[in-house]
Amino acid sequence: MHAVILAGGKGTRLRPYTTCVPKPLVPIGDRYAILEIVLHQLKAHGFQTVTLAIGHMGHLIRAFVGDGSGYGLQVSYTDETHPLGTIGPLLNILPELPEQFLVMNGDVLTDLDYGSFLRRHIASGAPTTVATYQRELKSEFGVLDVQDGQIVGFREKPAFHFQVSMGVYGVSRRALTSYTPGQALGFDRLMLDLLESGNNPGSDLFEGYWLDIGRPEDYDLANAQFDDMIAQLLPQAGQPTLSAAD
Repeated sequence: MHAVILAGGKGTRLRPYTTCVPKPLVPIGDRYAILEIVLHQLKAHGFQTVTLAIGHMGHLIRAFVGDGSGYGLQVSYTDETHPLGTIGPLLNILPELPEQFLVMNGDVLTDLDYGSFLRRHIASGAPTTVATYQRELKSEFGVLDVQDGQIVGFREKPAFHFQVSMGVYGVSRRALTSYTPGQALGFDRLMLDLLESGNNPGSDLFEGYWLDIGRPEDYDLANAQFDDMIAQLLPQAGQPTLSAAD
């Protein structure tokens, strides 16, 4: 059970919180760093090894996590000298990865069971599986349906429902073997290439708790909810170890 955590971004959407620390290390509830929660969860869900893909202020992440022994994990690192996108960092370490593995953003706050998710991906045989979440977007306007200059329909501030990526993926190594190590490769490009080839990715709909901490409004919400959610997010974790950064 191996996971790759993408932790190399600059976190520009979360400024000024990320001015002095990388996004995965911003605190939640003044008790844990986001990355710390993720590592505790991975251990609880059966993972033994983790690769951290780091870049911007990566030395701080190295100092905080170390070799992972404080979390009961074996942690290794891969460094980005320039931005490689969501999938690009995997290409440089592909020979070292198992045939099936988990990939996730380092700013995800969820009670998804990562181990069960990866096992479902493996059982599906899909090249990749995307953990998805149902979102609702409410229009602030009345929406008109117009044909040939005439209004043929009207909806007052309708709500649109769609599934979004949670930033958590099950990946089969074979889905990446055609790409060149060192190239920048985004999740969007990989999805489009797989669809074009007829090798469709899988979707795994999740109905639990999920926030994208990269968005300021979700970060504020996570802090407001954390005391109520801690037992659900960290049922098997020990006491806060934020001092691990010392």
